[in-house]
Amino acid sequence: MSINGVNMCSPNVNFKAQTFKQQQYENPINRTTERNLAVLSATGVSTFAGLVAGGATTLFTKGYKWPLGVGIAAALATLGLTLPPKLYNAKVNAYARDKEMDVFSRQKTAQNNIYEDINDEIKDDNVSLDNKINHYATVKMADNGSGVMVKGV
Repeated sequence: MSINGVNMCSPNVNFKAQTFKQQQYENPINRTTERNLAVLSATGVSTFAGLVAGGATTLFTKGYKWPLGVGIAAALATLGLTLPPKLYNAKVNAYARDKEMDVFSRQKTAQNNIYEDINDEIKDDNVSLDNKINHYATVKMADNGSGVMVKGV
């Protein structure tokens, strides 16, 4: 899906510098935000469980005087059971995505360096046209993943 030329499915990569040669990668994964989202999610689930338990206590036990206490106890128990796994999973997933984005950035940096070398080679008049075309085609095939080119020495 694309809106105004922006691909909505690809990761958002930010570069600090504006020039092509000075692009530096900024990792968009924020571990604090991931942790806060996990806490918010666990709090929401436990609040819902507390509301359901309090409501059920109010409906099914007419002689019980404190359904609010039962709801709070259920919410705290649910929070105690769901928060540690959610925090652990958030930490592991943030670490994994952080490493994936590092690999992505290294790939893009290497790809930019290769294309810069090819561009410099194309502008060089001392290199033959066959070598220019051969190097560009090799890089383009490797970039597209369309095939494996085996060359002899």
